[in-house]
This record gives sequence, structure tokens and C-alpha cells, in this order.
Amino acid sequence: MKLISWNVNGIRAVLKKGFLDFLGEHQPDVLLLQEVKAERDQVDVDFKSGGWDISWNAAEKKGYSGVAAFTRLPILSETLGIGIEEHDQEGRVLTLEYEEFFVVNVYTPNSQNELRRLAYRQKWNADFLAYVKGLEETKPVIFAGDLNVAHQEIDLARPKQNRKSAGFSDEERAGFDDILAAGFVDTFRHFHPDEPDHYSWWSYRGGARSKNVGWRLDYFCVSASLMERVESAQILSDVMGSDHCPVELVLS
Repeated sequence: MKLISWNVNGIRAVLKKGFLDFLGEHQPDVLLLQEVKAERDQVDVDFKSGGWDISWNAAEKKGYSGVAAFTRLPILSETLGIGIEEHDQEGRVLTLEYEEFFVVNVYTPNSQNELRRLAYRQKWNADFLAYVKGLEETKPVIFAGDLNVAHQEIDLARPKQNRKSAGFSDEERAGFDDILAAGFVDTFRHFHPDEPDHYSWWSYRGGARSKNVGWRLDYFCVSASLMERVESAQILSDVMGSDHCPVELVLS
């Protein structure tokens, strides 16, 4: 079973940059998209003809945020948001329930310049973690997406210069510590514990991607009880079309 997560930075834009070819080449069973920036009816593509069932959670603000999920596997239920109104207006979470586990698609809020949204981000971190731990009381959880944090210095190219930048503040990194302490596993680091230079986001400025001056912001985190089924976790850094690249998880 192959799961892929990708912040596409606008699905209508990425459709013009080889998205359908990407689907055909990689053939995921579950595809999680973040920052789709569109309503479902604004995307004029018949995905169902490709065998996909589509779930969509758009933001109330037009052209902003939003997550979507494509699945070829039968689901038991879908849930939009986490049940907290202040968080659920921005289209950031979509949960699919499968027979053996939940899959949660998440686009974590950015703390923004000068960390002006950090206080909200910290509340989000706590509430989202409580949400996935609540799901875990029923069955194991896989959550994936753009978590908008580089956890350790190895997870970005220039840690010293970004010490207090959004995505690498002490508070945001501590929020990811909380995820690990709660029993979830950062699958990529599980398989690649000490490997540097693996990133999933690059600024459009200064040729950052060609120089691999990036950040690892996109994750697959899983309940520890699922790790015996995890075969691999990869970053698909050769896939173009967005300022992020996809990340992949393969289960037995």
C-alpha cells in the first residue's frame, strides 16, 4: 500500500505542470494534497474516471489553504476538520477512516513573519495532537502533510540563520517533540536517522532548489503500533510542479 502526501501550492496550477503524469507514474493508493487553494467544483478534471474517490475540505476564504484526498481503497467514513470552530474555517484537516487505521491529511498553520501567529500555532499544535490521540483510542493513526516545521538542525540547510524564523522556532520544534513524546513516529527519520540534505520545500528565490537549500517540512507520522507494517519512507525530491515535493510511505 502506497501513500503519498504533497503540498501542491494550488491544484489548478499543478495540473498545468504534469500532475496527471505524476499520478500515472507513481500510482499511489492514497494521495493527500495540501494547499489546494480551490473548491472541488473549480477543478475541471474527472478524477473518478481514473478510479479515484475524492474527499475535499476547502477553506472558507477563497483561494486559500484547503486539503484534498484521493483514494482507491474503500473508506468507512470521512471527517472534515477537528471539531473546533476556530481551526476548522481554514480547510486544514481531512480524516479518512479505513478498516485498520485512520489516515489524517493535515496542513499546519504557518507562524508567519516575525512569528506573529505563533500563539495561535501553539494552540493548534496542542489541539491537533489531542485530536489524533483521540482517534488512536479507536485504531492506529497515520497523519501526513505539510507540518510547517523543521524539527532538528539536520532538517534544514541553514539552521543558524533561521534560528528564530517561522518553522524553526523553539516553540514549533517543541511542538514536534510533543508529537514524538505522544508515541508517533517520524517515519522518514526512522529510516534515515542521520542523513543530511533531505528536504521537501525550497524557496522560489535565489535558485534554492537547484542548490538544495531547503527545509524538511512534510512528514508521515504513524502510531508506533503500525511501524511493523512500514516498509519505507521517502522524499520524492525529483518531482517538480510546486515549491514542495511529495513524500511517500509504503506499508505491507
